[in-house]
Amino acid sequence: MLRLFVGIEFPPELKLRLSLLCGGVPGAKWVDPGNFHLTLRFIGEVSEDIAGDIDEALLRVRVPRFALRLAGTGVFGGNRPHALWIGAERDAELVRLRDKIEQALLRAGLEPEPRKFAPHVTLARLRNPELAKLSWFLAAHASFRAEPLPVDHFSLIASFPTKAGSIYEDQADYPLG
Repeated sequence: MLRLFVGIEFPPELKLRLSLLCGGVPGAKWVDPGNFHLTLRFIGEVSEDIAGDIDEALLRVRVPRFALRLAGTGVFGGNRPHALWIGAERDAELVRLRDKIEQALLRAGLEPEPRKFAPHVTLARLRNPELAKLSWFLAAHASFRAEPLPVDHFSLIASFPTKAGSIYEDQADYPLG
């Protein structure tokens, strides 16, 4: 079985820039900078056969290249925050790519994604964070804005859980036209 997701990987310079934000929030378990990415579609555990079907379906996705813009900060979980993130500006091309991937995966036999698409980069998982420090972090980095990232491909990525955190391994890349 493979635990898979579809995402956009980042160049080392952007991973470094994001890593410089990580700190100052007690109760945060910071994501390893090597794992920074934007998830387009979480798939979950599938057999090798289904992974092959997914690969064939993703090969047929056709979307033009575009620029991704990371900006702003936020949390998931409302009054009980569990994830700290950097946002991605909503972009018609990003949404089109995500929608085409979803359609391809449905044709490959996967169940529809039940969650609303909220493009982001997870910086940390939160466990009883110190709320005053978290509020300070969000305010201090609210105006974060990265240089536009040219997106010329997306990837099928496997996640291997370990005690130290997940290890991500690129399974296949799919060029954008």
